[in-house]
Amino acid sequence: MARLHRSKENALLAALGNPVRRQILRRLRDEEMVSARQLAVESTRSLSTMAYHLRVLADCGAVTLARVQPSRGSLQHFYRSSLEPPWARQIIDLEPWDGNPTGETPDPPPT
Repeated sequence: MARLHRSKENALLAALGNPVRRQILRRLRDEEMVSARQLAVESTRSLSTMAYHLRVLADCGAVTLARVQPSRGSLQHFYRSSLEPPWARQIIDLEPWDGNPTGETPDPPPT
């Protein structure tokens, strides 16, 4: 049983290595639920890219599917954060949600 738990934590740590995924989790920290479509519009990334990153986060237990809603002939999936380990929350809290598409802190303006 401990081996399974450690494997899940390793997958979570690997998932948090991606700046887009950290950005998604920061966004979910500020709002109860979001969809891949909402994230795509806010970050100027493609819907398929954001859906992929949400699936990776769901696979490692960082987000859970909260609701499925019909929308324009397809289904829109809404996710909420289920990030539990304190060390993972600390990683997310290192960077603020700023809508930056790269998920990285921009360089300060020249003085």
